[in-house]
Amino acid sequence: MTHDDIDIIGKNVKDMYGTFMGKVIGTITDIDGSIQSVGVDCGSQGLQQIAYEQLVVQASVVIFIPKWRLDSQRLLREKQLTLRRLKALIDIVSENDDMKEDAEIIHEKYKSKLASLDEAEKQIKAKLDFRLAELEEQVKSAKMLLFDAKVQYKSNEISDTTFETVKTCSADLIEHVNHETAEISNVKRRIADLDAEVITVTTPPQKAIQESAVSYLGNSEQEQLVQSILPEAPTEPVHYSSTKDVEDSLPTIPIPPKQVKTETYNEDDWLGRMEAS
Repeated sequence: MTHDDIDIIGKNVKDMYGTFMGKVIGTITDIDGSIQSVGVDCGSQGLQQIAYEQLVVQASVVIFIPKWRLDSQRLLREKQLTLRRLKALIDIVSENDDMKEDAEIIHEKYKSKLASLDEAEKQIKAKLDFRLAELEEQVKSAKMLLFDAKVQYKSNEISDTTFETVKTCSADLIEHVNHETAEISNVKRRIADLDAEVITVTTPPQKAIQESAVSYLGNSEQEQLVQSILPEAPTEPVHYSSTKDVEDSLPTIPIPPKQVKTETYNEDDWLGRMEAS
């Protein structure tokens, strides 16, 4: 039996918010003596095997860490590190174009890492949503117990001391649930912030496209401005020395060509001429 076994066996186990869970009664170790899991007697819930990485051993108690918290912390840590390295790589390439080909392989490596983290992120988000639903149900149950205890107290079925105990325990439970709910919401917000940062880093710049669009719009506006400028009418009167000058200044109106009529053979005209003769 290792020294860790001696330190953990027999200690009480509580969650991060102080709620009692059970007592450690044994461990399961690997061939090298390292602890793999810990057996916790949880009373009516029976013996629970908890992974050793989810436990923090302290002097008088063992603290239980939820699995969703460990997974989300690991995801955030790996994603932040990958983003920092990707930004550093982009900066190096921007400073030295000769290293672009060498950096392409590492760039693809980091992109693949982000893609794999996206799959893990989907699973973690599902766990967080499921846990939030569980916490919501716990709050509803606690409020129902408190309300029922109040009814029993008003009907003189339970004593003041019992009612106060129910109030205290229900308030503690609701407070613990609110703390965990706030922590889950904070984790989801941090994940969303990292997702937005990933999009910013991995999206190609649109500067050239925006500049060309601005240039096009500028040319269009300039053309419209040129087309809108019309010649101004003369403000001073024009003097003509003679009638001929006036006629010469008038615009020449083209004369339409005369219509040429062609004589056509008409049977009715022929009969009329014969009758007249």
